[in-house]
Amino acid sequence: MTAVNVGRWSRDNGLGRTTMGRIAVVNFVSLDGVIQSPLSPEEDRDGGFEGGGWVSSSSDDTVNDFMRNATVGAAGMLMGRRTYDIFTDAWSQANDAQPAVAAMNRMPKYVVTSGTDRLGWQNSHRVDGDLAPAVRSLKEESDGDLVVFGSGTLIRALAENDLVDEYRLLIFPVVLGAGKRMFGEDGYPAHFTLTGSVISPNGVAILTYTHNRAA
Repeated sequence: MTAVNVGRWSRDNGLGRTTMGRIAVVNFVSLDGVIQSPLSPEEDRDGGFEGGGWVSSSSDDTVNDFMRNATVGAAGMLMGRRTYDIFTDAWSQANDAQPAVAAMNRMPKYVVTSGTDRLGWQNSHRVDGDLAPAVRSLKEESDGDLVVFGSGTLIRALAENDLVDEYRLLIFPVVLGAGKRMFGEDGYPAHFTLTGSVISPNGVAILTYTHNRAA
């Protein structure tokens, strides 16, 4: 495990332009905006939340393929500590014969945490310093997309600093009535363009919104 320095540098792509990576948020979302504990009740019971595991009834091959492609195509993962620990328990010792598992084990994992506990998953890096300059540095150093799964607190902080370049939202046809939402009340105003849309056989709307920084 290493710490990420917040010093900044750029890469030239050979055409006289500087290329940068992107921050892509990939998340399961209920119709009423909840992202808490989508896969199982044990993920996150904060606030007495008992509705965990709400994606299982509507997941299908289209959803699974989308998540697999998002994972395999990523240059790395950016995660909050709680999500990192959940993923470490679930995937660090899983079968590498699955392309998504092999990709997660191989790729760099950048963990935003104030703790000093050891990061046990291979190729894990603690993000040190102030969040905004640290993430901008990661984007400049990356060759592709850094995906953010789960990590509600981190997503809200990224949005407040206008650091999200793309949202890939899988909106499930369920209303939970309570639970942690993806967005807080202090987000940075930003314009996004719909760049992809798929409706799965079980009614999951998979929508990709890309930041329109020229708007």
